[in-house]
Amino acid sequence: MGGGKPHTPGSSLPKLAAGPVGQQIHSIYKGRLGQFASNGQYSSQNLQAAMYEGRASGDESVKLQVYSPPNQTRPTFKEATSHHFTDTHVGASFGPSWSTHWIRISLKVPQQLQRKEHLEFHWDADNEGLIWTEDGEPLQGLTGGGERIEWVLPDSFRDGQSHTFYIEMACNVMFGNAIGDIIQPPNPNRYYQLKLADIVAVNLEARALFVDFWIIGDAAREFPEDSWEEHQALQVCNEIMDTFINGHGKQDSILQGREIARKYIGNVDSAKVYDSEKVPRVYAIGHCHIDTSWLWPWAETKRKIARSWSSQCDLMDRYPEHRFTCSQAQQYKWLETLYPKLFDRVKSKIKEGTFQTIGGSWVEHDTNLPSGESLVRQFLYGQRYFESRFGERCKTFWLPDTFGYSSQLPQLCRLAGMGRFFTQKLSWNNINVFPHTTFSWVSLDGSQVLCHMAPDETYTAEAHFGDVNRSISQHKSLDQDNTGLLVFGKGDGGGGPTFEMLEKLRRCRGLSDKTGRLPRVKMGDSVDDYFAMLEKKAEDGTEFVTWYGELYLELHRGTYTSQANNKRNNRQSEIILHDIEYLATVATLKNSNYRYPKKEIDDIWEDVLLCQFHDTLPGSCIEMVYRDSDELYAKVFKAGKKLLQGALSALELNSTSSHKRELKAVNTLPWSRAEIAKVPDSQEYALVSGGPGISNVKTLSGISKSTASIGQLEDGVFQLSNEHFGVTVENGTITSLVDLLEDRELIPKGQKANQLVMFDDKPLYWQAWDVEVYHTRSRQELPPSKSYIVEKGPHMVSLCTEHRISEDSWIKTTISLAASVEGQPSYIAMSSEVEWHESMKFLKVEFPVDISNTEASYETQYGIVRRPTHYNTSWDMAKFEVCCHRWADLSEAGYGVSILNDSKYGFATAGNLMRLSLLRAPKAPDAHADMGRHHIRYAILPHSGPLDHRTVRTARNFNHPFKLFHGPSAPNSSASLLNSIQLTGSPALILDAIKRGEDDEDVSRGELPTRKGQSIILRIYESLGGKARGNICVDEDVLEVKKIQKVNLLEDEGEEVVFEKGKCRIQLRAFEVATFRLQL
Repeated sequence: MGGGKPHTPGSSLPKLAAGPVGQQIHSIYKGRLGQFASNGQYSSQNLQAAMYEGRASGDESVKLQVYSPPNQTRPTFKEATSHHFTDTHVGASFGPSWSTHWIRISLKVPQQLQRKEHLEFHWDADNEGLIWTEDGEPLQGLTGGGERIEWVLPDSFRDGQSHTFYIEMACNVMFGNAIGDIIQPPNPNRYYQLKLADIVAVNLEARALFVDFWIIGDAAREFPEDSWEEHQALQVCNEIMDTFINGHGKQDSILQGREIARKYIGNVDSAKVYDSEKVPRVYAIGHCHIDTSWLWPWAETKRKIARSWSSQCDLMDRYPEHRFTCSQAQQYKWLETLYPKLFDRVKSKIKEGTFQTIGGSWVEHDTNLPSGESLVRQFLYGQRYFESRFGERCKTFWLPDTFGYSSQLPQLCRLAGMGRFFTQKLSWNNINVFPHTTFSWVSLDGSQVLCHMAPDETYTAEAHFGDVNRSISQHKSLDQDNTGLLVFGKGDGGGGPTFEMLEKLRRCRGLSDKTGRLPRVKMGDSVDDYFAMLEKKAEDGTEFVTWYGELYLELHRGTYTSQANNKRNNRQSEIILHDIEYLATVATLKNSNYRYPKKEIDDIWEDVLLCQFHDTLPGSCIEMVYRDSDELYAKVFKAGKKLLQGALSALELNSTSSHKRELKAVNTLPWSRAEIAKVPDSQEYALVSGGPGISNVKTLSGISKSTASIGQLEDGVFQLSNEHFGVTVENGTITSLVDLLEDRELIPKGQKANQLVMFDDKPLYWQAWDVEVYHTRSRQELPPSKSYIVEKGPHMVSLCTEHRISEDSWIKTTISLAASVEGQPSYIAMSSEVEWHESMKFLKVEFPVDISNTEASYETQYGIVRRPTHYNTSWDMAKFEVCCHRWADLSEAGYGVSILNDSKYGFATAGNLMRLSLLRAPKAPDAHADMGRHHIRYAILPHSGPLDHRTVRTARNFNHPFKLFHGPSAPNSSASLLNSIQLTGSPALILDAIKRGEDDEDVSRGELPTRKGQSIILRIYESLGGKARGNICVDEDVLEVKKIQKVNLLEDEGEEVVFEKGKCRIQLRAFEVATFRLQL
């Protein structure tokens, strides 16, 4: 053939094979990746060997001197630097635990390092520290143990001269001073060795390649093996390694490696990586969760704040995309007080928008245990602080680490100006998986907030490839929204984001844009920006799923009981603050010379709110914290007593100058009541009745119309009775309780109420936190040793029973029954004195009752929570131990039984068996938790008819006993003023607080704009779960009210309500909390 066109070869592939090429063994080439950047056996020849270009240490370059303050004191910079410093060196040990050592560092950069691109000072003593300038400005925190050990040296240090700065060394690590298991009690004699104090020239390109390789290697490890993205990542990593090896680890090979990495992740060397218009799915926010107390005391928390937040300010200067958020007004106030220069720096960052306030509460508080008014004050004090210091209130309630979320929080959030809520703690459930990520959380009254739970299921993410990926892959609400919030940064013990985290996120974003598959992450927005986006979706028609009622955490149920005396102090503090505000409010109206003690009340509230932090009040802190809180509560009670006396004096109720002194009482609750009470410093009893305010006291002598009696039927068997009840007590337990008016036996045949029982209490891990479902399998009844009559009547009868728990522990429980008082519920009261020295035991008291219902009712803040008494499903069984406030109730149609308490919160109802939790004995993190003396009060309140206002009010009466004292006759003006505001109508309405307006011109402390005139704030709520009508009634003869407004919790201007002829009609929906301002 011929004459045609030349033949074109059909392929560029060489005709002959150059040699055999084998298929890569995937697992081997993936396993190889660990050789390149690790500190293992190949570190002298891998990338680690190229990370640093030079190093200097020793006295010529880094001269070290130390001052060690005595007795674990923590002096200020000025105090510490005024002392004599002595020479020290690398290798020296510092301690013991919790001590402080100030290191003076004289640093001189040697000539061979002065022209290097990037110089850092590396310091590692395995403990925390804070770098200070020579003139006393805090610069940056140090973590130790290989983390956050670097400080970028200023260019001014390259002049060959000596420069001085200081490190304030704290002898503790991020998580305190335990050795090994962090929740074990801290070792008091832990010492720390200084391992590193060097000037280091860093090869920035090698450091960057390290992070490049880290993220691409994660793609090779974590992307599915059947994806091309995984295979390409593995090829890129191996090509980088080959290039480095073939280039003998020199700088050119490092630069080539970075170019190879860009094929997979793009250019990631600046914040411009986030500038692309591609839609992000993951919104990353830096965060530093600092437990206000936990495995360290408050004094160390104050320093953790300075260390952590100064580090973040430094990162903001270096990484323009960095946005950092932190909550807890208390921590900002500590910073403002103790570190004013750093506070100003933070304040400037807040103004720039890079440091972002959030949360709106005083601390990240527990929500199960504080009273409703305490929750209100968390928001009131928190929001007022943020507004007064930074000009804005918070819009998002931030509570990522609290042990469950009570059912009225959405309503209180909305009333405090926050419609958004962030958490993640329910990811810790150990029985059921919570089914939502983004949803509307609905309160008892119907109020809702938009809630987002971090899909990555942490608030301390390391900003790994996997964290970004899980922010979508673990998202449970993708039907409604396909975005997630990634909260990253070292936390619990503080610290916050590191530069490595910010570098990793840049690469994750670059990878998403260049290669794909990884959800696209964005930096630069705020949490509020994220929630605004979700709200816009709701506005545009997205229907987020709803969750009604409490967000019950299926873990940490033991925190309802641990550290019992701490919980008692909290309850007592809440009561005294209620009384102070009521009496002081009235005193300002009576006596123009009396100044409402706003500062003093604020100080007490701030102390109480601090102690409600979500590890402190629940009982999961180390022993040092409870020594501190005991001192703080003692201060609260001392100051509170002084304020009460001052208010009573202004009301002329406790004047010591009067010759005529009589027995009198004050009722600080908002309804009239009557009860038999013991006369102070006497064996006599009195009938106290009346109120609100001044109450009548009638001393009882001889036989009254109504009496109580007691008798011994046989050995160990006693009968107590009054007009309402007949009670048979056998060996300290109630074997019969008969309602005489209803002719009804309440104790099932053969069973025993007021039975003390002990359980073995060894949870899976978290000792102070948890009680596990299997603990009931170890039930043991405590046998009594003896019972004897204490009081024989006729006004009060009492029977004491002693129990010997062990050689070191005992209980004395007194059962008391007062004579019936006409028109008042009667109850059987128990008071126990306990000497407790057990180990890993749980003490409860049982009440089997002849009542049948599949639900029991428990008081919560401003309402009632109903929970199952059965174990039909795993969700039902998970609530085997729950939280209640002043009462729990089991009722059926026509009858019920309530159990009242004065400071207990743990409860369980299984079938018809009610159990009140009394004491635990965990050994970690406090080895002496709950050891010592306890005083406990509880009561059985049977009631005919349904659960109603009688239980609600009687439980409050039980917690607010009449205040009896000897004093002058009360002037009519005081008596009238104390009773000048009343709430009438539905008995379901509760007037919970009476106080002065925060910004009244005679009250304001000047932090926010004042309001003209005087005002009184009333907090009212509906307590039973139905629409309720009532009247705010004002005695216009003694109190001139111009107008009444319904306002929010922050006391903003509200809607004026009709007020005519001394009466304001109100209507509240079920469990609504309403605040009214009476303008005088």
